[in-house]
Amino acid sequence: MPASPNLSRRLAKLTSILDVAKAMSAERDLDLLLPLILYEASKVVESDRCSLFILDREREELWSKVAQGSKNEIRLPMGSGIAGQVAHTGAVINIPDAYADPRFNSTFDVSSGYRTHTILCVPMRDANGDVTGVIQALNKRGGLVFDAEDEELLLALGAQAAGAIENALLHEEINRLFEGFVSASVVAIEARDPSTAGHSGRVADLTVSLAQALEHHTSGPYAHVSFSAVELQELRYASLLHDFGKVGVRENVLVKAEKLYPHELDNLRARFQLARKDLQLQSSRRRLSAVEVRGLAALPAIHQEEDLRLANELAQLDEVMGFLLTCNKPTVLAQGNFERLLELGKLSYTDAHDHGQPLLLPAEIQSLSITRGTLSPEERREIESHVDHTYRFLSQIPWTRALRRVPEIAYAHHEKLDGTGYPRAIPDNTIPVQSRMMSICDIYDALTASDRPYKKAVPHTLALDILKKEAGSGQLDPGLFAIFVEAEIPRRALKKQSPA
Repeated sequence: MPASPNLSRRLAKLTSILDVAKAMSAERDLDLLLPLILYEASKVVESDRCSLFILDREREELWSKVAQGSKNEIRLPMGSGIAGQVAHTGAVINIPDAYADPRFNSTFDVSSGYRTHTILCVPMRDANGDVTGVIQALNKRGGLVFDAEDEELLLALGAQAAGAIENALLHEEINRLFEGFVSASVVAIEARDPSTAGHSGRVADLTVSLAQALEHHTSGPYAHVSFSAVELQELRYASLLHDFGKVGVRENVLVKAEKLYPHELDNLRARFQLARKDLQLQSSRRRLSAVEVRGLAALPAIHQEEDLRLANELAQLDEVMGFLLTCNKPTVLAQGNFERLLELGKLSYTDAHDHGQPLLLPAEIQSLSITRGTLSPEERREIESHVDHTYRFLSQIPWTRALRRVPEIAYAHHEKLDGTGYPRAIPDNTIPVQSRMMSICDIYDALTASDRPYKKAVPHTLALDILKKEAGSGQLDPGLFAIFVEAEIPRRALKKQSPA
C-alpha cells in the first residue's frame, strides 16, 4: 500500500532534519551556521520567516543577529517577550492569532511594516537538557496555524541546532584562546628585544598577503595554488611566532648594537685614560731628568720640547682610539684594518705598579676584527639557535589538527633552497612553500625596518635588489619572489595595516 501524502511529507521533513543536522555538525563558523539553521527551520515548519536567539546566561538576556527581517542585532532581557518567556520557562508557545494574545508585542510590526499572524516559539536544549536559546517561527504559509507536528519538528531541529551552536561557540572560544596566546607571545618577543618591535606582525601581514596573491596567479610553478581560511590562519600563527625562540637567547647578544659590548667599551676607554695619564707622567719625569742634566736655565726649552712631544703622543693615542671606535661600528671592516689591529695589540702602557700592560686585549682585537655586523661566530650561532628554541617551544603546544603544521613552518623560515640555511641546512624539496614565502618576507622586513640599532634601513628598491640576487643565486624561491614583486606585496600589506 503506498504511503499517504501526509506520511510522505512527514518523512521528507524528517529526512531534511537529518540532512541539515549533518550540515550543521560540519559547520564551525557561527556567522554561516545561524542563517543555515533559520533557512532549514523555515522550510521544515513552512513558515514565512524565523528568528534564532541564543541565551547569554551571564547577562541574563537573549541575543540574535540573524532575526529574519532585521538587519541589526537584537537583545532581549530574560523573560521579556515571547522568546524571553520560552527561554525562561522552557515551554513551547504556539499562538494561532498574534494580535489576540496579550503576550505579543506589535512594536516590531509597526516599525517594519510586517504583519504577524501566527507564532511558534520553541526552546533549544543541549545534551544536558538545559535551554541554550530559542527558535521562533512566524506566519505558517497558506494562512494555516502551526500544529503539534510543527512543534515536534521544530523541537527536533532546535535540539540539533543547540549542539551545533555549542560546538561553534566552543570553536570560537578556542580560536580566541589561540589568538590571545599568540598575541601574548608576540608581546613577550618584543619585550625581549624592543628594537624589533612590530617585526613579527609585519612579517605575518607580508606572508599572508603573498599567500593570498598566489590564488590569482595563473602561470608558473605556483599557478592556481591557493590556501583555505584555516591554512592562512596556520600561516599567520607560524609567522607571528617565528622568532619566539629569541626568548632563549641571551639578551646582551640579542640586542648587541656594536662589536664590543658596552661594558667592554667602557673598560677600553678607561684603559686609554690610564694610558694618557701614563704619557703625562712619563713626560713629567723626563722634564725633571732634563733639568738635572741641563740645569734650571734650560727649563723653558725643556718645557717647549716636552709639550710638543706630549701633544704628539696624545694625538697618536687619540687617533688610535678613534680608529678603534670606527672598527667597533657594525660596518664592513675595511681592508688592512685587521692587520693594523694586530699591530696595535703590541701597544702598552705602564700601570700604577710600573708594570707594562697591553693597551688592547686579544679578546678586543678578536671582536673588533669581525668583518661584517657585530656578532662573533659564536654569538651568531647563538642567535641562529633561536630557530631551534622556536621549534621546541611550538612543538609543546597541543595545536588543533588544522594548525598542526605551525611548528614545522616556523622551523624552516631560515632555510635556503641551496642548502646553506640554518639550523638544519635541509634541501629545497623538504622546505614547505609556506616557509619559503616567510623567508622572503622576513628578509624584506629585516632589510627595510628602520628600528634596528645595528644597521640603517635599506630603501625598498635596494631591498628588492638584494632579494633578487639571493633568488638568482638559488637561495630564495624565484617564483615566489616574482609574485612578491608583481603583486606589490609590501604595498598591499601596508594597506591592510592602515585604518579604513
